[in-house]
Amino acid sequence: METMTVNNRDDFAQWAIARAQSILEDQGSDLATAVRNEDEPRIGETANALGQAIVDALLEAFDELVDGD
Repeated sequence: METMTVNNRDDFAQWAIARAQSILEDQGSDLATAVRNEDEPRIGETANALGQAIVDALLEAFDELVDGD
């Protein structure tokens, strides 16, 4: 993911949309496959990985906002 400067809410919204799309591209297909195969343990694993990727992205953004003062 490339670096961008966030100057306002619209910039942040665009970043959040792009980051969410990236996370879904990386993690979503594994979850979809698990659901299609009705593999309950794998659904849990991939859903947790997707959730963790979202949390990590939010923490990364927060850290950059706090450190960027």
